[in-house]
Amino acid sequence: MPEKNRTYEVKIDTMNNLGYGVCRIDGMVCFVKGGVTGDSLEIKVIKANKNYCIGRVERILVPSPYRQEVDCPVFKQCGGCVFRHVTYEHEKELKRAFVEAEFKKAGLDITVKPTVSAEKTTRYRNKAQYPVSENSEIGFYAERTHKVCETDDCPLQPEVFGRITSCVKSFMKKYNISGYNEETGRGYIRHIYIRYGKVTGEIQVCIVINDDKLPKSDRLCEALKNIPGVSSICLNVNKKNTNVILGEKYIPLFGNEYIEDELCSFRFRISPASFYQINHDCTELLYNEVYRLVTEGKCDRVTDLYCGTGTIGLSVAGRLSQCKLTGVEIVPEAIENAKLNAKLNGITNAEFICADSTDTQDNILNDSDVVILDPPRKGITKELADKISQSSVDRIVYVSCSPDTLARDVKYFTSLGYTCTEATPFDMFPRTSHVETVVLLSREKADDYIRISVHTKDLKTGE
Repeated sequence: MPEKNRTYEVKIDTMNNLGYGVCRIDGMVCFVKGGVTGDSLEIKVIKANKNYCIGRVERILVPSPYRQEVDCPVFKQCGGCVFRHVTYEHEKELKRAFVEAEFKKAGLDITVKPTVSAEKTTRYRNKAQYPVSENSEIGFYAERTHKVCETDDCPLQPEVFGRITSCVKSFMKKYNISGYNEETGRGYIRHIYIRYGKVTGEIQVCIVINDDKLPKSDRLCEALKNIPGVSSICLNVNKKNTNVILGEKYIPLFGNEYIEDELCSFRFRISPASFYQINHDCTELLYNEVYRLVTEGKCDRVTDLYCGTGTIGLSVAGRLSQCKLTGVEIVPEAIENAKLNAKLNGITNAEFICADSTDTQDNILNDSDVVILDPPRKGITKELADKISQSSVDRIVYVSCSPDTLARDVKYFTSLGYTCTEATPFDMFPRTSHVETVVLLSREKADDYIRISVHTKDLKTGE
């Protein structure tokens, strides 16, 4: 068994989805932060228990061909990226393997295709949430803590975001405006929340405050307005002791209370609380794949469950005039945004219903040719899967942000008569641990068989 504080020479066999190198010492699994597949390292065991140990790199003896120079000065401290020290091609293969491993763990034989990605692996995000410490440090949380790791330029964010945070920092220093202390609940500014429309160039800045007003907010507004692209500025009031970033009250300071952007040639309105995919270019690739799978068969009626603000469903319905789309979402504000987005694009063949997707009415499912599922990380309930399987729906396009819950749900659907032969991962968040996956579940067409219900009292034994 490996001993704590002892050094060992190891060879990294692979990496896990947290970016740790994985090796074995005396038969025990050891996770090494900073280790890359193929590295020969000298490590020091800093934690050991009966199931695994954790090592720290002391020396790189022979570097892996997949290792690269890190391009971010706070990579080792920040909790955002986990793969900046790895070549991007290897990162994509790792993510494909992560998805494949979850299917195998569930006992599923599914071909996982190469990971699809957009060209940009930097500056791809259109949203950032910067925590602000009581010492006016602005950046991102360090790994597994709420300690702010200060940075004025994150490689994942547009460069203009750094100008915005620097502007806020200068304002705080000039007017002695304090940041927020989570332990005491004191201080003014909690977060700087920024959204960006890649196609339109519009930027919204939302300052989350721990009070009903922000002193000298007019001065901050004037300074932010001078930054090219800033078209919407507001305050958000959040006085609760919570990790939830946004409160319920907004105070407009400048411009509209929203920005707009275009996705798959459709226009969408984005407010601070609206769901909108973070990587514009890769989202278009993913939505086009959803459209391809939806249109592989009959698609006169499409049901979009967990539809959010309607972006996926509208990107389908807007291209299929003969299609009737029904979107279902539990969040009322999201449904209102979906209806507005449909109107904004002149899409009249879509309706949106505010309800729990699990409670979707049977008649809606029975009228559907295909269902789109894009649930939260926890996946869907067995109740919903049962309801879909008992309907006339023969094709399901499932978009997932969690490989383990996707594998669980696909396994359950296969027990209900559906088949799934391949999956396509999409790298929506390069350099981070996250990966999205799209699968198609299908079964025999309803026309090919007849369902009957038989009660046991109607059965007679042979005489």
